[in-house]
Amino acid sequence: MLDGDNVRHGLCGDLGFSAEDRAENIRRIGEVAKLFMEAGVIVLTAFISPFRADRDKVRAMVQLGEFIEVYCQCPIEVCEQRDVKGLYRRARAGEIDHFTGVSSPYEAPDIPELAVNTAEGDIHDCVRKVIGILSQGDNAII
Repeated sequence: MLDGDNVRHGLCGDLGFSAEDRAENIRRIGEVAKLFMEAGVIVLTAFISPFRADRDKVRAMVQLGEFIEVYCQCPIEVCEQRDVKGLYRRARAGEIDHFTGVSSPYEAPDIPELAVNTAEGDIHDCVRKVIGILSQGDNAII
């Protein structure tokens, strides 16, 4: 499991949140995920990847069927309610620039392999759906 916060502290610690830096963040994690995949490891990634073009570039790094895009749908109001770090509050106060959903756009996937509505479904249902799609094939990058 590659988590966005963890990767931001190490591998991508030199990047900010501009559109260019976000693209580079996703490119780097795509390369790392590909390396693990080539070694036979199933890779799950948990990132806010707001731009379709960046997700498409990572998809293009691997063979057809080796990338599963899971779109976690959730209204911004629910995201703000769940925000234990207070980042949305800080972004709305102008303390954080380029914050996805507040001062920077989010481009929802056109046709993700899976969409789960995390505001309506409980965590167990969402997890079952992810496991279900994984068990359908030999997929490695999510």
